[in-house]
Amino acid sequence: MATTFTLISTITVGSGGAASIDFTSLPATFTDLCLKFSLRASFNNGGYVSQFIKFNSSTTGYSDRLLYGTGSSAGSAASTPAYIEFAAYSTDSASTASTFGNGEIYIPNYASSNYKSLSSDSVSENNATLALAALTAGLWSNTAAINSISIYHTSGNIAQYSTASLYGILKA
Repeated sequence: MATTFTLISTITVGSGGAASIDFTSLPATFTDLCLKFSLRASFNNGGYVSQFIKFNSSTTGYSDRLLYGTGSSAGSAASTPAYIEFAAYSTDSASTASTFGNGEIYIPNYASSNYKSLSSDSVSENNATLALAALTAGLWSNTAAINSISIYHTSGNIAQYSTASLYGILKA
């Protein structure tokens, strides 16, 4: 059971958007990390956009599994790209104005010398037919401590007013 959540940093995207949200120089003083976000893409992707995540700028050793539902269908997917492909989902620019996708990514034992896992729960918001809810399990097959986290799309920007907050967690 987590005994303390300590805010490490909150990043809010400014005017014009940003290619990524980057948390750098992470302290190794916590047991786990929890990333909470409210994101919107600055481009149209048909209702929702996958957010990718990368640790320590590494481009190898990732795999993930996704379960999702859109309201009219459900499915699953798996990938092994150069990042966690299904880390989270956000709303795109064609979705209802001023709506953002929301979610949480939990990373246990981020500073250990074991491979790093994550779990994610996210939704895209849209007051229309197309929206998405997703659960993701990911693995970074690397024994290095996580000292930086980047969230991004492979094309387009993260929209202005998108926010991500990273918390360090100490366990009893």
